[in-house]
Amino acid sequence: MKTDTNKPLAFRRYPSTTALQCFETAARHLSFTNAAQEMHMTQSAISKQVAQLEEMLNLSLFYRTPHRISLTPAGKSYYLEVLEILKHIEVATTNLMSHSSNTELLKIVSHPTFCARWLIPALSGFSQEYPLINLDIKELAGPFFSEDQNVDIAFLYGDGMWSNMEAIKLFDEYCVAVCQPQYLRDKTLSTECINDYVLLQISSRLSAWYEYFKQKDISVDGTFVGPRFETFHACISAALLGYGIALVPLRLVEPELQSGALVLAWDYAAKGRGSYYVTYPVASGQSHKVKAVLEWITAYLAISDEREKALGLVL
Repeated sequence: MKTDTNKPLAFRRYPSTTALQCFETAARHLSFTNAAQEMHMTQSAISKQVAQLEEMLNLSLFYRTPHRISLTPAGKSYYLEVLEILKHIEVATTNLMSHSSNTELLKIVSHPTFCARWLIPALSGFSQEYPLINLDIKELAGPFFSEDQNVDIAFLYGDGMWSNMEAIKLFDEYCVAVCQPQYLRDKTLSTECINDYVLLQISSRLSAWYEYFKQKDISVDGTFVGPRFETFHACISAALLGYGIALVPLRLVEPELQSGALVLAWDYAAKGRGSYYVTYPVASGQSHKVKAVLEWITAYLAISDEREKALGLVL
């Protein structure tokens, strides 16, 4: 729900932050003594703060016995709310203190593997070129654009159709079969004996190997046997350790192919169902910080395209 910042708050009597911190600490430890040690206060001061809070709320937050305290039902409910509030205050304060007044924060989100293996290398050097733009990069599975996220720009995989969003295609997805060099030395790879190999799979793309071989005009029967992984990152890591052959987007394994840490099982790349895009709200198109990232990514793409061509794959 969107907050109306122009509307005056109806309730003006709030407990102090100190009182809330004392309550949260005591509730977490279920001990005024331990709370006092953590807060560097006396036990009586903690108890007084909690008592004043209870008086203001006109509710008991703790059951008290001579040797222990425990939360009342109201106390349990209030504790969960207060904990979230204090977390939000901590994050807001940290964000404000970590960025000087003459800088801007650029919030970027991306799918986890794409972020780690392509986006972060792509943005290398950006902060030196644009010192007044501070990057805040988050890895998310989605949703990406929401009021809670307050995102400036996102790097997504799909068909490029997102409501109220401007989408610029970065590149189509081409997937390659890769494995550790030792895996090739231990086996004679042939598309005629596919079931003899361990084919690593992505849980959300169980038909990927069938589609790969179909594009190679190879008919396969039966079920592929091999470990399943939730992310491309985990699948790539498994291939590097010799688990088997991984089918992954080419752009995500270019460094390993160039270094020789991974090699192509078959000299072929299969086109994926979607493409990778950089997206941002239509209203943010004229933002100078968004423009700066777009220009930077465009320049990096030219370098990345050349690396891809150097691999000599059939696309």
